[in-house]
Amino acid sequence: MEGALAGVRVIEFANYVSGPYAGMLLGDLGADVIKIEEPTRGDPFRGWGRVDYSPTFASVNRNKKSVTIDLKSEAGKADARALVNGADVVIENFRPGTIERLGLGYDTFAADHPRLVWCSITGFGSDGPYAHRPGYDTVGVAMSGLLSLLTDPANPQPMGISLSDHLAGITACNGILAAIIARGRTGRGQRVDTSLLESSISFCGENMARYFDNGKVPFRATRTRQAQVYAFAAGDGKALVVHLSSPTKFWRALCEVVGRTEWLEDPRFESKESRGKNYDVLHEGLSQVLATKPRAHWLEKLEAADVPCSPLNTFDDVFDDPQVKHLGMKVEAPHPTLGKIELVRNGLRMSDTPVLTHRGPPELGEHNEEILPSRKIT
Repeated sequence: MEGALAGVRVIEFANYVSGPYAGMLLGDLGADVIKIEEPTRGDPFRGWGRVDYSPTFASVNRNKKSVTIDLKSEAGKADARALVNGADVVIENFRPGTIERLGLGYDTFAADHPRLVWCSITGFGSDGPYAHRPGYDTVGVAMSGLLSLLTDPANPQPMGISLSDHLAGITACNGILAAIIARGRTGRGQRVDTSLLESSISFCGENMARYFDNGKVPFRATRTRQAQVYAFAAGDGKALVVHLSSPTKFWRALCEVVGRTEWLEDPRFESKESRGKNYDVLHEGLSQVLATKPRAHWLEKLEAADVPCSPLNTFDDVFDDPQVKHLGMKVEAPHPTLGKIELVRNGLRMSDTPVLTHRGPPELGEHNEEILPSRKIT
């Protein structure tokens, strides 16, 4: 069976995370994705690893082909124009104005290629007072307010994942898919724009809506109190989490498991709202009880009582988990020099048009001869 986007050709002028991630998601859905790279070193992420393999590059560049083109040369620009003119979708994540200065911007192609879907991903938007600033993940996650929900501003810590970059890639993929569907009705493509800042702010919609309603600035602890979510260290030092937002039966079951049924009659804890106001007191009481026995003991009891809970897994835990194994989240992909590599599969499953990891990340210029017949592999 072919993927949902079989027959759709995507040209990717993009490096690092946001654009390549969007392109990879389209490739997972069956699109033919051609990554255009600078001839001498390619995407800078190729250098983030061993000489023969960069897991950072591989994580956002499976299911693609690579061609090397010098976009500053006239011959290179001619090759790029030919590829774009034969494409359905273009993805680029240069700073605003860069690709236009190369003579390869959307307006160059739109009149003669009206079905083209063009996606630009920037740091802060294609125009405006910050448009030409360098846009990187840490800046996007901080400026959007997202980081304020994930760390304590009084003792700030940066993120352990490029969250804004990936959010921008997902948002871009959604926009591209919508534009392809619209083209099916109208026969016309269109320009799709997103940025690290826009995608990250939109991701905070729940918290933003509450802020618009009550004017109270939320922080990391705000949701923990509202949703009654907790994290603890058990007696063996291993961490677990509990989520009690609704219904009330989860709160009652937790009290039974930890042997504190008197809390059910305690006015400090009689409602979700009062438990939120007394969150720190309740957290301290639960912490003391949970510190008396190992994590496995408590998880067994909590699961038996149907309380939403989980170990706080590190990656070595994740891929030993029976449910993760059942879902087949770790997959092998063919690699042109290493044989096979391990990656995490796309989180989507489709019954009729499969989402596949059929190709590992390409070698630099691996597909020059196939896609640019006049050239040799660099």
